[in-house]
Amino acid sequence: MSEIMKMNGKLIGEGKTPFLIGVSGGTASGKSTVCKRIMEKLGQVNMDHTKRQVVCISQDSFYRELNSSEIAKAEKGQFNFDHPTAFNDKLMQKTLLEILAGRKCELPTYDYHNHALRPDDTVTIYPADVVLFEGILVFYFPEILNLFHMKLFVDTDSDTRLARRVTRDINERGRDLDQVLNQYINFVKPAFEEFCSPTKKFADVIIPRGADNTVAIDLIVQHIREFLNNCHKSDSEKKSPHITITRTNSNETHFKRQH
Repeated sequence: MSEIMKMNGKLIGEGKTPFLIGVSGGTASGKSTVCKRIMEKLGQVNMDHTKRQVVCISQDSFYRELNSSEIAKAEKGQFNFDHPTAFNDKLMQKTLLEILAGRKCELPTYDYHNHALRPDDTVTIYPADVVLFEGILVFYFPEILNLFHMKLFVDTDSDTRLARRVTRDINERGRDLDQVLNQYINFVKPAFEEFCSPTKKFADVIIPRGADNTVAIDLIVQHIREFLNNCHKSDSEKKSPHITITRTNSNETHFKRQH
């Protein structure tokens, strides 16, 4: 039996299965911002990370280690970080299974400047009731897709995504404009069309305009809040969620409020 520790009155170790939500979408579509808005509305952002009911992790933590020739390409903007082979999908699956088992996990930290993992700089993920997992290809790998209880796709137009990526990569990741544009044209855009965009069909909810779509975010937050309220109740006390998500034959998503 796995070791169980107790911290701040909360069991850390084997536990109940959290509600796992996948959040996908193209580069700079607003995935992390949508997750941040959800966390904010649920009052989780400023909470002690050992006590959070909702946590968010990024697929970026699972970029694989590059060899010397790949690092040389990456430094010139010639490595495709948007291709499925750029990720360590086995570690990704193993970590999500650990999380679903209610175990504490250590996530690696990726250094965007040096294109490498920082083994001595990990992030501890404590057991939570709801886990958001965001990234461009979280729905691409079948063995990972099947783990999600809910799947969201953040759908933002390509011009907006490009403008955001240029700003982010220059200001936050130390890239120059030519490198960002060349990488977008040669790798990012083709990879989105081949690997990311086709996975939109797996989504339970599509969020147009990303974090600007406050109506969609509020409905998702209400659904999660109802789940959290039911988490620690006995079976006799639990109520059905006020919002259900259904799909029609036309593949449209509808939110239905129960009375």
